[in-house]
Amino acid sequence: IFFFFFNRKTGEPPLVNGWIPYLGKALIFRKDAFKFLLDQQKKLGDIFTVHIAGRYITFIMDPFQYVYVIRNSKQLEFHEFADKMASKTFDYPALSKGKFPDLKENLHRIYQYLQGKPLDVISDHMMKNLQDIFEWKCSHATDWETEKMYKFCCSVMFEASFVTLYGRVPAADGHKVISEIRDKFIKFDASFPYLAANIPIELLGATKKVRKELIHHFLLQNMTKWLGGSKVVQARQDIFEKYELLGDYDKAAHHFAFLWASVGNTIPATFWAMYYLLRHPEALAAVRDEIDHLLQSTGQKRGPTYNIHLTREQLDNLVYLESALNESLRMCSSSMNIRISQEDFVLKLEGNQEVSLRKGDWIALYPQILHMDPEVYEDPKEYKFDRYIENGKKKTTFYKAGRKLKYFLMPFGSGISMCPGRFLAMNEMKMFLFLLLARFDVELVENKAVRLDNSRMGLGILLPDVDIAFRYKLRS
Repeated sequence: IFFFFFNRKTGEPPLVNGWIPYLGKALIFRKDAFKFLLDQQKKLGDIFTVHIAGRYITFIMDPFQYVYVIRNSKQLEFHEFADKMASKTFDYPALSKGKFPDLKENLHRIYQYLQGKPLDVISDHMMKNLQDIFEWKCSHATDWETEKMYKFCCSVMFEASFVTLYGRVPAADGHKVISEIRDKFIKFDASFPYLAANIPIELLGATKKVRKELIHHFLLQNMTKWLGGSKVVQARQDIFEKYELLGDYDKAAHHFAFLWASVGNTIPATFWAMYYLLRHPEALAAVRDEIDHLLQSTGQKRGPTYNIHLTREQLDNLVYLESALNESLRMCSSSMNIRISQEDFVLKLEGNQEVSLRKGDWIALYPQILHMDPEVYEDPKEYKFDRYIENGKKKTTFYKAGRKLKYFLMPFGSGISMCPGRFLAMNEMKMFLFLLLARFDVELVENKAVRLDNSRMGLGILLPDVDIAFRYKLRS
C-alpha cells in the first residue's frame, strides 16, 4: 500500500491515495470498506482522507465528532449530491437545475404525511393490507408450508407497501400484476449498487429496458386506475402537475424512485429481523410471548379470520419486538452518511481539533464501525435480542470510553440526510413480524448460516448472500 502525503495543505488530514490513477483505493474499498477503514484508523487516527474513484473523501471515525458534521448543514450539504445520484439512477431531470423552482422543498414538505396523525392513518392501511396478503397467501397453511425466506419477505412486503402507497390494482389478477412489477423491481434493484457507483446503465445488460418498463407502470393513465392510494402519493401527484416542464415520463420516474425508497431497504431489513428471530429460539419465545400478551390484554383473537388492530402506542410498547428489530438493524445496516463541502473552510471539532476542507471534498460518517465497536456493544458480532432493553424499558444510553454517546444506532442516516420514511418503515416491519408470529408457527428448515453480501456496503441495508428455506403453519 502506498501512502502519498504530498500536496496537502496545513490542517488537512493524511491522504490515502493508492497507486492506480483515478481509481485510488476504490477496488479495495469496494471489496471490504469496513476492514479497510478500521485498518486506516489504526494507522492514521480518527480523521483521514481517502482517494476513491476521483473523489477525496474525509472519514470522521470518532462518534463523538459526528455531531459537529451533522449540525454543520450550511457548509456541508447533502441534498444536491442525493439529487444528482437519484436523477441518474431513476432517470428524471435533476431538481437542482433551476428549471423546477421550489420542487425539492415542496416534495420535502410532503413527508409530513409520514409523521404524527397521518402516519397513524397510513400505518392502519398497511396493517389491513398486510393481513389481507397473509390471509390470501397463507390461510390454507393448515399443514406445514415451505418457502424461501427472502422471497417470502419480498413478496409480502412489496405487495403490502405497493397497495398501501399506490392503491389496489382492480383487475381480477391484481396480485399477478403486482408480482410482475415486483419481479422487474428485483432485477433493477440488483443493478442499484452499480448505478449508485456511477456506472453507465448502458453497461448493465437489460437494466435500462427494465427501468423503462417499471417507470411506465407509473404513468398517469395507469395510476388513475389504481384504487385507494395514499395521501402522500396523491400530494406528490398534485405537486408534479404544477410543473409544466416536468414530462409525463419524468413524473412517473419520480413515483418509481419513491417506490424504491419505500421498499429497497425495508425488504432486506425485514428478512434479517425474521432470520435472527428464527435462529434464536429464546428471542422468538420472548417476542411471541409479548405479542400474545398484548392480544390477550386487548381482547383480540389471533385466528386468520380475525382482524387485529394496533395503535401506535401499542406498537411502541412492544419493547422486545423493537429491541430485536433494532439489534438486527445494528447488524445488517451499512450506510455511509455523506456531506459535501460547499467552500474551502475549517471544520471545528471537539477538543480544539480542526480539519481543513476544500470545496467539493466529501465528508463521510460510517456508522457500521460504531455499530460493531466492542467498546459500545459487547460481543458486537453476536445477536442479542434484548440489547436495547434495560429493566423492562427501552435502553437509550450507550457509552464509549466512559462517555455517553448521542448517536449509538444509525440505520436511517443522520441530520438532513435522515430517512423521512423511517417511522413508517419501523411500523411496517413491526407489523409484519407481529402478524407472522401471532398467526403462524414458524421455523427454519435449513441449518446453513446466511451472511451479509457486501456489494451494497455504504448504501443502506445489506442483502443476504443466499436465501434460506423456512416453514410455517397456522397456529393451533
